[in-house]
Amino acid sequence: MNELISTLAIWALPVVLAITLHEAAHGYVARYFGDPTAELAGRITLNPLQHIDPLGTVVVPVVILAVTTLFGGGGLLFGWAKPVPVNFGRLRKPKADMLWVAAAGPFVNLLMAIGWGLLFKFAVSLPQSSYTVPMMKMADAGMQINLVLMALNLLPLPPLDGGRIAVSLLPNKLAWRYARVEPYGFPILLVLLFTGVLWTILWPIVALSRMFLAGALGI
Repeated sequence: MNELISTLAIWALPVVLAITLHEAAHGYVARYFGDPTAELAGRITLNPLQHIDPLGTVVVPVVILAVTTLFGGGGLLFGWAKPVPVNFGRLRKPKADMLWVAAAGPFVNLLMAIGWGLLFKFAVSLPQSSYTVPMMKMADAGMQINLVLMALNLLPLPPLDGGRIAVSLLPNKLAWRYARVEPYGFPILLVLLFTGVLWTILWPIVALSRMFLAGALGI
């Protein structure tokens, strides 16, 4: 039980920041390109309480961490926040600007992964103590969850960010057809998750991203 509490304490801040700042970034960029919907809804904020989904941000990650800690094994730490409302029709150039709004979330996850990597490097440089070890573990968790969320959201499956990016880049006729997949996107994602296919797809991407990050930061 103590191990579980320790694991939850280490992962709590990285998970909440990774998920909520991802959503806030969408709202901020949408406002920049002309859509104030997220701002009017109070969603352009660093306050995690405005973004937390009780099931996706709390229950699901906690259950996955508990199962992994108590029974061993690895897997995909999965979660989500309340989607930031974006009215793509209010963007100045809806189809083109959709790309930047969608890309904002994964880009922020990349920036956070770099930030956690720098913290990890700093912690390693300090004498090992009861403070530096948890700091290293939290920084490592921060890199992991942000790289996973970045890779996950860049999958070209609507309504994930990668799907919206694909819709933005495709010719109009193909984009319209591809966008029609969106109502089925989340069920497809859940099937991929629970069959293990999703982790098979994501793990090489995450591992390669971690390798490049470690090389770039010298850690």
